[in-house]
Amino acid sequence: MIRVLIAEDMHLIRGALVALLSRELDMEVVAELDRGDQVLEAAIRTRPDVAVLDIDLPGMDGLSAAEVLHEQVPNCQILVLTGLSQPSHLLRALKVHVRGFILKDAPAATLAQGVRRVAIGERVIDPDLLALALETGESPLTPREADVLRAAEEGISTDEIARTLFLSSATVRNYLSNAITKVGGRNRIDAIRIARDAGWL
Repeated sequence: MIRVLIAEDMHLIRGALVALLSRELDMEVVAELDRGDQVLEAAIRTRPDVAVLDIDLPGMDGLSAAEVLHEQVPNCQILVLTGLSQPSHLLRALKVHVRGFILKDAPAATLAQGVRRVAIGERVIDPDLLALALETGESPLTPREADVLRAAEEGISTDEIARTLFLSSATVRNYLSNAITKVGGRNRIDAIRIARDAGWL
């Protein structure tokens, strides 16, 4: 029997995941959570074979929860669910020892099959997404450049960004210029779009 922990903050989706996996004769859902910062305690208490984590959880995102879980409960294999096929998320998932990475719009049978495969130590990753992740690579942005782009996404002026981030206006302009160049954008709006699509923001 494969013991499964599910962490998903959207109640309807979590209920559907629990119902789907509970129908499988070789699986038992031993914990269902709606926050990432509850994952470790629940895993220590229930000792699941597989943790199915939504990538976007409150309290602690799914990939951070996966990293902590791998360190503290290494026998638990991790499968991440995501609604967005952002390449950088997959690269980060691989770094924190996630065995499976499945898009939420995949066929229902894919999840049960994925749980079985990661339970025995196999990897379950969409080959097209993996190819895109390797092609896109890691973010070229420094953390501060990413902060400035995120602030610029709000549509505020350079001076307002400077006040918000406690920087000088000249420094903000430098960060914006560097970020635009690094991602290959034509201007700040284009740079934000490129960085968002790649999952760098």
